[in-house]
Amino acid sequence: MSSLRIAFTASEAPLAQEARERLVGLYGDVPIGEADAVVALGGDGFMLQTLHATERLDVRVYGMNRGTVGFLMNAYAEEDLPARLLAAEEAVINPLSMKAKTVSGAVEEALAINEVSLLRAGPQAAKLRITVDGKLRMEELVCDGALVATPAGSTAYNYSAHGPVLPIGSEVLALTAIAPFRPRRWRGALLPMRAVVRFDVIDPDKRPVMADADSRPVRDVVSVEVQSEPGIRHRILFDPGHGLEERLIREQFA
Repeated sequence: MSSLRIAFTASEAPLAQEARERLVGLYGDVPIGEADAVVALGGDGFMLQTLHATERLDVRVYGMNRGTVGFLMNAYAEEDLPARLLAAEEAVINPLSMKAKTVSGAVEEALAINEVSLLRAGPQAAKLRITVDGKLRMEELVCDGALVATPAGSTAYNYSAHGPVLPIGSEVLALTAIAPFRPRRWRGALLPMRAVVRFDVIDPDKRPVMADADSRPVRDVVSVEVQSEPGIRHRILFDPGHGLEERLIREQFA
């Protein structure tokens, strides 16, 4: 058993559960609140779950890939885990906060590590009005949706929507259109990390829109505000030479 206090979490996948059982047998296990480090076993989706579960704790999280996608994960290995944790490079990222108001008047709040997205929820394209820091920037965007992505999330949905990959230290957010129809050639904007982005849904009854923060949906929104949340710091660990900055660069040459 290691003197380093490690908490092991795993997705429900049999491969991840089997790995957790073996690692707990080798290194022991402590509650997350008492851990020096949390080891998350699964894919990127489970890594995001673990980060959200620990967002109020000042604890380092080290992912090992036992899933399908592993952009935020390290290679799986059982040997010398405490030494790997001590030698790991740390990346600190801040999530986005989302405040969404629905047609019924309810207000839903959530945090997103990768992105906050708005998506059409009916057969017709969405119509969105975009305001940045209280200043109207786009009167009407006709589209399948739009998103605001962090640097850490810029290679996820944002990249699939032809948004830019952002360096980790760039202090920038990506505002990216999803299948824009008008303006047809608009692909989005780069905004300061401190920017407050507001989306207002035009004609929400005829053109319903849902908002999503890291796969946590809010349906029938009429407005959504998105901004960085500097009060929460996610401390993610990577093996030396395989940190998040290197992964972001490498992704652009894949």
